[in-house]
Amino acid sequence: MQADVIALHARLAPGRLAARDLTSGERWSYAELDALVGRMAAQLLAEGCKEGDRVCLLARNSVWFAALHYACARTGTIFVPLNWRLANAELETLLVRAEPAVFLGDEQGPALKSAVPMRFFADFGAKAASQRPFSGRHKPDNVSLILFTSGTSGKPKGVMLTERNLQLSAVNFTVLTQVDQSSTFLCDAPMFHVMGLVANVRAALFMGGTILVSDGFKVDRTLGWLSDPEMAITHYAGVPQMMESFRRQPGFDVSKLRHMTALVTGGAPHSPADIAAWLEDGVAMTSGFGMSETGTVFNMPCDAEAVRAKPGSVGVTTPWVEVRVVDGAGENCPLGSAGEMLLRGENITVGYWRDPDVTAKAIDPEGWFATGDIVRMDEDGFCWILDRKKDMFISGGENVYPAEIEGVLSDYPGIAECAVVGVADPQWGEVGHLAIVPASKGAVDADAVLAFLREKLARYKVPKHVSVVDALPRTATGKLQKANLRKTLS
Repeated sequence: MQADVIALHARLAPGRLAARDLTSGERWSYAELDALVGRMAAQLLAEGCKEGDRVCLLARNSVWFAALHYACARTGTIFVPLNWRLANAELETLLVRAEPAVFLGDEQGPALKSAVPMRFFADFGAKAASQRPFSGRHKPDNVSLILFTSGTSGKPKGVMLTERNLQLSAVNFTVLTQVDQSSTFLCDAPMFHVMGLVANVRAALFMGGTILVSDGFKVDRTLGWLSDPEMAITHYAGVPQMMESFRRQPGFDVSKLRHMTALVTGGAPHSPADIAAWLEDGVAMTSGFGMSETGTVFNMPCDAEAVRAKPGSVGVTTPWVEVRVVDGAGENCPLGSAGEMLLRGENITVGYWRDPDVTAKAIDPEGWFATGDIVRMDEDGFCWILDRKKDMFISGGENVYPAEIEGVLSDYPGIAECAVVGVADPQWGEVGHLAIVPASKGAVDADAVLAFLREKLARYKVPKHVSVVDALPRTATGKLQKANLRKTLS
């Protein structure tokens, strides 16, 4: 029996290109990638790793990174990739929580002396030559991966994902974005994140496609790869800021991206007007939605007319995911009404690492996971993300959703980006505070912005305060840190 999909494709098409590391220039067929994963699994066992032990990695993207993830699955150990953008003190805290049996790193990450060089496992040397690759054992309900959340508020949580969770997440992405064995993914979204490791790597290799792995996003370099006809990249996933940076590059030629099956944007709201511009240029830009706890859940069809018909939607989900939209009392909302999204399915996390109280709050006894996202759904099953539940504030008894205000300003001239948070107010309880990053110095007149909003929105929704800032606080994966912004503006 094959240990995993890499082993399966190594039998079905051993010579097909599985992976190429764009940093080192190395290439692996499926047979070679299967052997690499097997050798790394054997090395983990030789180091004394047992089922359930944690293997932490602090490294930039590489094919070795992905191979170690599969090697952990074969041995029953739990892979814990760490965010290399964190400060050493933050990383040390995560290591204490994870208690790894093995901790690996690369030369590009922070200098934590306890990390063993990644090359020790990847290259093997003389010690590995006598070891037989470990084919593994398949246990779909074993916890296989822990992703520490980016910590937009409070301490990061360790999201536990089983092999079954990961497989269903891969299935969801492949079905929704037309992935097959001819697909080639450019993987430069960080692999310590669900988008980089699951939506990219897992989805492509699940179908026998090819991953081209980059050590990170660099706008000119990434755009060059996407535009290269010889690389024939079909899929690329990133946050909206990455996508829009392409269009600002000198000499940008949109025609060189028309060959792609899907440019998938997620992780943050993407302006419908920006997406429409890509579609008008003949590029299959689609929005999607996922979380560390769920993997990919929604995505728009890879069809321009379908995207135009549902502007701003993050799409539909697969038959394997159940969705409810509920009000504050936990009752189902009518179609088209705003409420919190609950999800249930085999892609959903089994809980948070050593945190049963937080797990119980997030997942009810019937298996429904509370996403914390305020959404609406239409009669066709298309979903719109309105805001985070925790970002909503109540002003004078009325619910205010900051994302609605931000959306109205998405095309306002002179604004590079903006965000609204609720701040305390003695009269109204809370009011909105708008933070604006101008496109250029002096480009924004705060009074004019407020006048514009008064024409578009109910009075209670219009922010009472405006601040012009140099940048908005974001996590390593591009998510806006509204808790940090709120502290700055309060």
